Amino acid sequence: TCDAFWNHLKEQLLSTPPEFTCALRLLKEIKENRLRNEIEEVLDTDLLKQEAEHGALDVPRLSNYILNLMALLCAPVRDEAVQKLETITDPVRLLRGIFRVLGLMKMDMANYTIKSFRPYLQEHSIQYEQAKFQELLDKQPSLLNYTTKWLTKAATDITTLCPSSLDSPGSSCSTACSLPNRAAYNSEPPSPTMVLYQGYLNLLCWDPENEEFPETLLMDRIRLQEMAFQLHQLTILDSVLLVARSFSGEVLFSSPEFVDRLKCITKALTEELISRPEEAMLSVSEQVSQEIHQGLKDVGLTTLSSENTASLLGQLQDIAKKENCIRSIVDQRIRLFLKFCLLHGMKESLLHFPRGLILIERELAELGWKFVSLMHHNQQVFSRYYAEILKNIILPPKAQETDVEPL
Repeated sequence: TCDAFWNHLKEQLLSTPPEFTCALRLLKEIKENRLRNEIEEVLDTDLLKQEAEHGALDVPRLSNYILNLMALLCAPVRDEAVQKLETITDPVRLLRGIFRVLGLMKMDMANYTIKSFRPYLQEHSIQYEQAKFQELLDKQPSLLNYTTKWLTKAATDITTLCPSSLDSPGSSCSTACSLPNRAAYNSEPPSPTMVLYQGYLNLLCWDPENEEFPETLLMDRIRLQEMAFQLHQLTILDSVLLVARSFSGEVLFSSPEFVDRLKCITKALTEELISRPEEAMLSVSEQVSQEIHQGLKDVGLTTLSSENTASLLGQLQDIAKKENCIRSIVDQRIRLFLKFCLLHGMKESLLHFPRGLILIERELAELGWKFVSLMHHNQQVFSRYYAEILKNIILPPKAQETDVEPL
């Protein structure tokens, strides 16, 4: 086999044009072995121990060698960190810095490995989930009953949504934007993809006590409940910030530090918002009012009058009510943004960020990435089942003679 390899290498190099695949692989192995041998030679622990015992250990030489090696092996993003290490003269600080950067390099390698394997793992994960679900479905033919009811409701919801609200996250339609029949605007049935995405959005307001959760999403139920809470908390957070800005003006809200402080306060005090909304918003209103008063005072502006303070407190406390106007509008715009993310992707959606949500852009983008990633994975796994169910739900009998387009 050894001769076969060298004969194959010779054939590649003599071919027209020459082929260098084996040669490059060989050079790579030579480089790796040379580097490994060099490291073992320079950092021979037995030899270093003997040098230390005789007081001949050259720490600066070893440090320079390690830094040069790190500069050779690190990702480009770590070049600056390694260069800064080269300016440190204190040995303790240098060693501490070396171990810190080595930790980052190890993390970089792990992330690179995960990124390289992700497509392979994702493909096999989809195949595995499909096979396991089909096994269950073969044993329980009624396994898709709840999924069918869930998508049926989504199709019904689509027919009552204002057409413009289906496509734009910046739509100004009211939360009660419902119409008796979508057919008045479009005689065509809603697309399967639109119905599925409406179904996904409905999961974010699913009653935890409702046991009829779609079978195709049972594995994701806990994560979806966590996302639903994040959405709820972001709705409250943005509502609080909008009210606070209307009373404090742009001077305070031009300071990222001030906005972040209000965010931290609101997030901390709304952890138990669902179980104790009135108490939570009472605490939020008092703390936010104090921050605005102190903030205006610090920049030399007139603080709020007693009348404005009372109005601020009242409007903030009113956010605890589900029917609060500001809260309702913010909630709708967040959901429209998430739907836009599903339809057009995150990059496109972040370029058209909805009005009124800029103050929570970072937090909402994080939620959007998680939601879209989870739902697109689910869509890939169960697309065949969804297509069959939706064909029966949204298409008239004659149209069922032809297959519905894949999701």
